[in-house]
Order: sequence, then structure tokens, then C-alpha cells
Amino acid sequence: MAIIKSAKKAVRQAERRYVFNIRRKRTLHTSVQAARATHGTDRAAQTAALSAAYKAIDKALQRGVIKKNTAARKKARLSAFLKKSTKK
Repeated sequence: MAIIKSAKKAVRQAERRYVFNIRRKRTLHTSVQAARATHGTDRAAQTAALSAAYKAIDKALQRGVIKKNTAARKKARLSAFLKKSTKK
């Protein structure tokens, strides 16, 4: 247990950051899953879902929840997955 005042503050900050990071990671996961769920639908729905997923990935990257290469990999794989399934 933290005794020093600055250590107590650091514990509070860590708990707060943990909540924010979990929330950001959950948003990332749900938006990617929603984009993958548009597999086989029309192009407009896929584009909208892909845009939302990209936004979530970029925000997670910006906050430091995921690394740069992880974000790039997620974007590339999601884009390739949806490109294969696009209805004309």
C-alpha cells in the first residue's frame, strides 16, 4: 500500500488510465468485429464500418493502447478481408 503522497497519487492515476485503456480497447474490438460482420454486404455499409474501425484503431494508437505496427497490421488485414468480400 502506498504511504507517500505522490505514490498515492500515482496509484489513482494508474487506476484512471486503466479504465480509459480498457474502454478504448473494448471500443476497438467491437468496431473491428462490426466491420468484419459486414462481410458480404454492399460496399456502402462496408465503407462506413471500415471508416469507424479505422477511427477506433487510430484513437487506440494515439492513446498508446496499441503499437504502431499493430495498428497498421489490423488496418491491412481488415481492409484485405473486406476487399475480398465486396459485392459489386
